[in-house]
Amino acid sequence: MLRYGSFVGNEELKNGDRKIIEVLNPYDHNKIGEILSAKKEEVSLAVENAHEVFQNTMKTMPAHARSLILRKAAVLLEERQEQFAQLLVKEAGKPIVEARGEVGRAIQVLQFASEGAKNLNGEQIVLDNAIGGESQLGLAKRVPIGVIAAITPFNFPLNLVLHKVAPAIAAGNTIVLKPAEKTPFSSVALYELLKEAGLPSGALNIVNGAGVDLVETLVTHPLVKKVTFTGSGAVGWKIQEMAKGKKVTLELGSNAPNIIFEDANIDNAVNAILMGGYTFAGQACVSAQRIYVHHSIYDTFLEKIIDRVSQLKIGNPMEESTQLGPMITEDAAIRAEQWINEAVQDGAIVRTGGKRNGSILEPTIIEKVTREMKVVCAEVFAPIIAVMPFTNEEEVIELANDSQYGLQAGVFTNDINRALKIADRLEMGGVWINEVSVKRYDHIPYGGVKQSGMGKEGIHYSIQEMTDIKFIGIKILP
Repeated sequence: MLRYGSFVGNEELKNGDRKIIEVLNPYDHNKIGEILSAKKEEVSLAVENAHEVFQNTMKTMPAHARSLILRKAAVLLEERQEQFAQLLVKEAGKPIVEARGEVGRAIQVLQFASEGAKNLNGEQIVLDNAIGGESQLGLAKRVPIGVIAAITPFNFPLNLVLHKVAPAIAAGNTIVLKPAEKTPFSSVALYELLKEAGLPSGALNIVNGAGVDLVETLVTHPLVKKVTFTGSGAVGWKIQEMAKGKKVTLELGSNAPNIIFEDANIDNAVNAILMGGYTFAGQACVSAQRIYVHHSIYDTFLEKIIDRVSQLKIGNPMEESTQLGPMITEDAAIRAEQWINEAVQDGAIVRTGGKRNGSILEPTIIEKVTREMKVVCAEVFAPIIAVMPFTNEEEVIELANDSQYGLQAGVFTNDINRALKIADRLEMGGVWINEVSVKRYDHIPYGGVKQSGMGKEGIHYSIQEMTDIKFIGIKILP
């Protein structure tokens, strides 16, 4: 059985009277391990240790050295892909094929960050544009900011952790990580891997425990210079209020719209929505949720997607053939089932799925919905898509934008002029054309508008947000 405390410098904090949090396999609910919660004073200790390591080591570590650590970590992770993938299956319930995909992406994140460490470019500023600036030279230099507090979710417990940890290292910062208490073990394995790759002790500290017990102490600590959070909007905006005076990046929720026009390749759209709606049981903030289909092809699309969804293999996520496994907890599945039942009571029709067995919710298609139903207006975070017809561009733009969220969208059409015009009018952080909303490559700018968050991730963009620009002026003497 896995059993870990928190990690500060070279020390694992696990002695004494501590709150114990059991970690369960989401599929069979067997206990796979436990974590011993950090105490509030230990959170402060972790920040102080990270600050000391920043001042004495990371701040002055050359770019080539930071790059080498990240490159070595990528090599080590590639050697241990299957070990990490199986860990993701056990703690997150992610089907093994998807888990391998997440590890593959994580390797790329480390590679991108390794390259980014050596591309922290500033610029020369021409000073003789200003009167009196003759014989002077200006430089704008990117510099690390210090201790970064990273708070991460359960749904991509390796890759989303690395989206915060890897660019922080690349920029020369230190990190205090609070991983999701449901999926802490992949973070511990990553911590050990980075140490093996040469990361100095204390450059990454981990505080394990429930967010309600630890987050306020972490994000309000005066030595923390930036907070980066991925999770629910309710928590994210509270963190933003608590972290006054600090840089903040929030990656929050969504109910992603995907628009399918009459001239779209229907089979491509069906394949994309199938992947986008049901990958990891729909537990991604950009999962395809609201599917708007032109009325002229609505019946054809619906027939095809129902046929494909009804054939998805549900079961043990460790089996190679499994396409849909459990949700993270039975409570999460019960909540999603209740939303389906509420919609049906208000007139919606379930075309396939809708039934729950413990923490597994069948992949569900629901139609005859209204924009007020939770399965449409809220973030469902479950293997549920709501399919709705539309008649014209103006109508569907209004429907897609009628949301508190604005993270990513998908638009399916063969008319490039229409696609670009609609992309400009959608109130989203990102728009994919002929691809589903859930699509993400790890170097693209990623982040939403409205209640979907603030700031951008994507390695290059994260590095920028984890640095400050320092101006250096030089007077050239005669």
